[in-house]
Amino acid sequence: MKDRRNDITSRKVVVHLSDRRWVVPRIHGGDIDGASVSRRPGHAHPVQLATLIVAGVFLLLGVLGFVPGITTGYGDMTFAGHHSGARLLGLFQVSVLHNLLHLGFGVAGLVLARTVAGARVYLVGGGALYLGLWIYGLAVGEESAANFIPLNDADNWLHLGLGFGMILLGLLLSARTGGSGGRLDRPFDRP
Repeated sequence: MKDRRNDITSRKVVVHLSDRRWVVPRIHGGDIDGASVSRRPGHAHPVQLATLIVAGVFLLLGVLGFVPGITTGYGDMTFAGHHSGARLLGLFQVSVLHNLLHLGFGVAGLVLARTVAGARVYLVGGGALYLGLWIYGLAVGEESAANFIPLNDADNWLHLGLGFGMILLGLLLSARTGGSGGRLDRPFDRP
């Protein structure tokens, strides 16, 4: 019987990035290690850096939502629901749940930024999620029981901007990832 380890590592994939040529082992039927598609060893891809920045902003917002003074009406903050009177920067309605969601989304970004594919998923998928949240915020009234996060008009328009901004970052910064000629739907190791 053949040694499967030798069989897998004997096949190579050639990856062209800018003016550099990389030869990396093919692992598990074509998936390669996310680090091998970085532009230079030890340096993050631009989509990974963008993901780290976006995730950092969400972590910062999640923490600031619990800081009195930065969050006005801090004493009126509820766990969830539209009755929360707390406003981040005096503008964006927040609750404990809303702040925890920001923190969780930030942590998810830090985890997914470890690979180019994960960073792309975070930005594009998260952007789509925020566009959905924008639509949800417009559909439910501010005083509705369905507004459990809670969301106000300022939150809704911020979610619109975040949604489009994250999707654009995810698509534009990863358009040439893996040498696919700008196509995100074709793996780089197949014609």
